[in-house]
Amino acid sequence: MTVAPSPPAVKPSWVNTLRVYLEPPSLRMLILGFSAGLPLLLVLGTLSFWLREAGIDRTTIGYLSWVGLAYAFKWLWAPLVDRLPIPLLTRWLGRRRSWLLLSQLAIVWGLIAMSFNDPQVALTPVVWGALAVAFGSATQDIALDAFRIESADINRQAALAASYQTGYRLAMIWAGAGVLWIAAGAQIAGLTGYQHGAWHTAYLVMAASMTLGIVTVLLSPEPLRRPMPAAKNAMDWLRGALVEPFVDFLGRYQWQAALILALIAVYRISDVVMGIMANPFYVDMGYTKAEVATVTKIYGVIMTLAGAFIGGAMAMRLGVMRVLMLGAVLSAASNLLFAALSTRGHDLTGLIFVISADNLAGGIASAAFIAYLSSLTNVNYSATQYALFSSMMLLLPKFIAGYSGLYVDHFGYGHFFIATAMLGLPVLLLVWLAARVKPV
Repeated sequence: MTVAPSPPAVKPSWVNTLRVYLEPPSLRMLILGFSAGLPLLLVLGTLSFWLREAGIDRTTIGYLSWVGLAYAFKWLWAPLVDRLPIPLLTRWLGRRRSWLLLSQLAIVWGLIAMSFNDPQVALTPVVWGALAVAFGSATQDIALDAFRIESADINRQAALAASYQTGYRLAMIWAGAGVLWIAAGAQIAGLTGYQHGAWHTAYLVMAASMTLGIVTVLLSPEPLRRPMPAAKNAMDWLRGALVEPFVDFLGRYQWQAALILALIAVYRISDVVMGIMANPFYVDMGYTKAEVATVTKIYGVIMTLAGAFIGGAMAMRLGVMRVLMLGAVLSAASNLLFAALSTRGHDLTGLIFVISADNLAGGIASAAFIAYLSSLTNVNYSATQYALFSSMMLLLPKFIAGYSGLYVDHFGYGHFFIATAMLGLPVLLLVWLAARVKPV
């Protein structure tokens, strides 16, 4: 007996595809993405501009980027965020929201501490404040990734990723252009050069801006809690929290897990390594605070938002892996444009063109990559597994980025940007191979 073939699946219309961005989970992720993007830029992006203006050398700025390694090691405490209740808070808010609120309060404290210290006088207290922000932000990411994954089915993960990226990039406008504008406006008239009071005001405003994320956490519903078997003893709890999430991933992918982890470890390497020297590059090329704020922190973010929406919609219609490959190609190629820009000095038109291409590419790559990472997780271990993946994404790039200032001091910006583009070549092969991986 011949069995009739199943009719092909009907793709949703573009109107129905885009309507997902108006659903409550997408809107909540938009606002919480803002809460996630704000602290990251303040310790890994805007901070480098502040330090360079304060006269801190590029080599030191490069080394200080290792503060961001907190994000690369967050998998170490992700099992605690996944399972450990916080006294009183968890009973009141639930598992995900209690950790979100605690981490947000840590970020606020760290930003306030940074604002009250002048790196030109005492750099160490600023670093300690940045570490507090980084650890609080990394913890927020753990809880937020789990919150996002548990808030919708797999078909909507790309849309949630795009909404998250939108909020994230809006925060980058505020934590990038906003900081520079506030710092410029708070400078004492008639005085030129570096003024710590201006940065003090700017970072206090950023600390207050975290209120948006705090209020959203308090008003958002807790995702449906998945029941977990009660631990018989401490060893049983540790096995469920630490061992089983990794055993589950290895069991589903077996030897192919190594290929997946290799792709995760290097996918964003071109962008991350290059990004540490971007702000020092703008300062050294003579761009003003207003120019950097307008072009890179506002217009550039708009281009990233466009890329995120395009990438999210394309992933839903064409498949994540195809868009992942496109993002890898565009991200590496855009670094070559920075190399060309470095030969032109203060060229505002050239900067606009380069930022357009680079940020559009970054938005496409990020939306596809987040959707890919989400597809790899088991919802029973969503916080721990996603934290492992997103930590691996940053570990190698952040370590290499620590030497970026030293590299620029020895070889110059042009050579540095070309080298970061070349770092993206192995990614293309890994994406091609990973597209053939299927769970066992």
